[in-house]
Amino acid sequence: MERPELNRRRLLATAGGLAVAGSFGFAALGTGADALAAGADTRVRYWNLFSGGDGANMIAMLDAFRKEHPGIAVKDSTLQWGNPFYTKLAMAAAGNRAPELGVMHMGRVAGFSPGRLLDPWDIELLAKYGVRQQDYNPALWNRGVIDGRLYALPLDIHVQLCFYRRDVLKKAGLLGDDGLMIPVTSTDEWFDVLKKARKVQKKGLQTIGLWTNDQNFQWWFFVAFYTQLGGQWFDDARTQVLFDADKATQVLEFFRKHVTDGYVIPGAPTGEQFINGAPFTWEGNWSVPVFSGAKLDYGATPLPPVFGRQATHAESHSFVLPHQSGRGGATNEAAHELAAYVVTHALQWAAGGHIPAYRPTLSTEAYKTLTPQNEYVSAMNHQATEPKVWFAGSTGVLAQDLGPMVVSSTMGSAGPAAVAQRMKKELAKLLASKNPMDGRTAAQGGAVA
Repeated sequence: MERPELNRRRLLATAGGLAVAGSFGFAALGTGADALAAGADTRVRYWNLFSGGDGANMIAMLDAFRKEHPGIAVKDSTLQWGNPFYTKLAMAAAGNRAPELGVMHMGRVAGFSPGRLLDPWDIELLAKYGVRQQDYNPALWNRGVIDGRLYALPLDIHVQLCFYRRDVLKKAGLLGDDGLMIPVTSTDEWFDVLKKARKVQKKGLQTIGLWTNDQNFQWWFFVAFYTQLGGQWFDDARTQVLFDADKATQVLEFFRKHVTDGYVIPGAPTGEQFINGAPFTWEGNWSVPVFSGAKLDYGATPLPPVFGRQATHAESHSFVLPHQSGRGGATNEAAHELAAYVVTHALQWAAGGHIPAYRPTLSTEAYKTLTPQNEYVSAMNHQATEPKVWFAGSTGVLAQDLGPMVVSSTMGSAGPAAVAQRMKKELAKLLASKNPMDGRTAAQGGAVA
């Protein structure tokens, strides 16, 4: 099938959300030996965006693979997280210079022109190396399926969590007999919990960290609680906006109340405050190594179902096959084998706080003893994800356009009801726009229901 031309200007406009050429400041750090130098028969070039603790865990997993598979040389390169990574990956795929294997946030797959910038996975090859659809949460697996073919193989889900200090909550009578935070099922119950915690917390600290002025966190929290209310985004045909401004207003008013009632110190360093004794903070699960390293007596639970339904914002790191015109043969099989190995040996990955996507890992005794991971593993079953549209996904256009609107409401520079209406209009505008990375899809209408 002929691939319509994808020029550099159009790719740069969308590959990294709102990336521009000036943001192309990536740094590729190869850690694997070249195939010739290693004396291996096959080389797999692998691009990822993992740094810090995640990077260390990934390197340990790759080293284990190299030891067990001396015939495959893995040339791994770590690039700058976010827009620069996606821009470089798109340009490489469009120019037929792509690596054999890459990593992508699941929410970005629909906009990455599957079939043009990404190649589909060979399901039979994956099964040969131990990865089958039945090993996955169905909703998670299906997020990677476009037009009936799998384009993203999930490695994990990473979720937003409610971290709490057991030492503070015990004083406030907010721990159950099992040592876990008491259940919360309504907004009234939640604010009662905050009120009780504030009475016993250290002076000068906020009661909860909410990242009130961060567009990404505020957007992720909005997705979670809007989903708890059963809020919709678009119809199945992606031709109409079904966004419920009334439900959105409820969520925005809920966020704002944390500020007006004095439970949050806007701009305060959330993690530092929590380490110093703040009762709560809402953070991504990647904070687990930080808080565990600080030797805190803490727990972590999915975001409280204050609107009556469990739903916690979730994204996923997934393996993808960047487009290669000549994909196939030994290198392609080795890419499948490497991805399958990492997916099925993800206990090391769980140490970073992520929930492994491969469900057999979750039933192992080693995983069940991980704390606080074993407290929030249920988030796998109630994921609140962004809609499956080209402008969604981590650091994508949707978060960049709507995230600042949520911040403006939370911080009080705009009213919740007015912001909800602005969000609805922006969704219609985005739906009416065309994905510049897909030369086949005509612009869709953005009618508002």
